[in-house]
Amino acid sequence: MRERVDRQQIELFLLQLGRHFPRPGRVYLVGGTTLVYEGLRQQTLDVDITFDVANEDHSRFVAVVRQLKESLSLNIEEVSPAEFIPLPAGHRERSEFIGRYDQLDVFHFDLYSAALSKIERGTENDFADVLSLLRSGRLEMAQLTAYFEEILPLFATRSLKQNPDAFRRKFALLTQLWIEEMPPITASLWGILADAPVTEADYRRYLEEK
Repeated sequence: MRERVDRQQIELFLLQLGRHFPRPGRVYLVGGTTLVYEGLRQQTLDVDITFDVANEDHSRFVAVVRQLKESLSLNIEEVSPAEFIPLPAGHRERSEFIGRYDQLDVFHFDLYSAALSKIERGTENDFADVLSLLRSGRLEMAQLTAYFEEILPLFATRSLKQNPDAFRRKFALLTQLWIEEMPPITASLWGILADAPVTEADYRRYLEEK
């Protein structure tokens, strides 16, 4: 059984990948791998990546990753949020550049797309990861909500396996979990009782007044 992966091992993998694949391309860290790399989580089970290389280099890239998977004793998986959700517009432009490893440019996959795919999957750990990104300021709840509303109609028509009602319920749960983490809101700010339930409309107004 392979060990869990920490930031140092992710960095070593990227260094070795650039060294053994001396060709141009893009590599994207996905999901929990991004959280570990950014110090928002200590470890993850897998190094999750997706990549974009020239067609003639695809087989070579895969072979190098397989080799590193064995030599570094890492779980390395090819996975993209696009496998779980329709990607919101502008996802490529929102992918954050990490650095260049020889000829490979490495990015974090768009955090909003990654968060929405985690919400769709909906495990306890997935919700914890999204809340961590919100706490750190890497995501804004209002923007996450906007992207959710953008993709929901597409989500409903792309596959019979996808359940838009379940996705909507999971997003509502994430929203409530986030609202419960907000600092106490004074009656003078809201014009409501301090102990009254905070609604999504209240939360949107709070963001506008910050």
